[in-house]
Amino acid sequence: MRPLAEFPAEARRALRFLLTDIDDTVTDEGRLPAASLAAMERLSAAGLKVIPVTGRPAGWCDHIARMWPVDAVVGENGALYFSYDREERRMHQGFAKSAEERAADRQRLEALRHDILAAVPGSGIASDQDYRLADLAIDFCEDVAPLPDSAVAHIVRLFEEAGATAKVSSIHVNGWFGQYDKLTMTRRCLAERFGLDLDAAKAEIAFAGDSPNDQPMFAFFEHSVGVANVRDFALETPPRWVTQGRSAAGFQELADAILDARG
Repeated sequence: MRPLAEFPAEARRALRFLLTDIDDTVTDEGRLPAASLAAMERLSAAGLKVIPVTGRPAGWCDHIARMWPVDAVVGENGALYFSYDREERRMHQGFAKSAEERAADRQRLEALRHDILAAVPGSGIASDQDYRLADLAIDFCEDVAPLPDSAVAHIVRLFEEAGATAKVSSIHVNGWFGQYDKLTMTRRCLAERFGLDLDAAKAEIAFAGDSPNDQPMFAFFEHSVGVANVRDFALETPPRWVTQGRSAAGFQELADAILDARG
């Protein structure tokens, strides 16, 4: 990882889209600072499309798409996207699986819910679980006392032994049935809502994140940026650039760097 200061100004000027994780990337200790929203507003005013790409649930994504200064949001680690058209007053949606498939998956996830809580003392169901459509989120440090890495690895193993995909964020282990991830739904969202070929437009897109579930995005995007707390994890595919500031401060640092390059 190289310092954000080495991100060439010419490349920053060429950006048209900023994709960003939410938890511990634009938030700070679980809260969304006004400065992060202001940074999104400034980026939007400068002509960039801002799209959060998160593990957070569908219910939150509906709110984010409507209320935040963003152009779309990819949620539940790639299970869905929402994009609110303010002129049409219409929410556009895309899902990785049908409603029938999600209902069948939910039954299997409910069984896993009980197995994991019984096998991993101290773990909990994420407080946002009731607003999820496609996955199961196991809390290991958001609203429960932080669990050791060995417990987190045990949760991942239980998901995988049941045939589920499991991804670790800074606060949850998310599990679901299917091969989609943040990148696959981002590709679909950009194509359907913005007519963008992701492979052809990579030089015009930056992604910001902080944790292991962001690795598909770090691996794909040349202009991938980690906020400084990304150093807390040993990643197989780290971002190319890293900010000096942690969490929300790092996101604001990135927004400033993009805007400064545009004059």
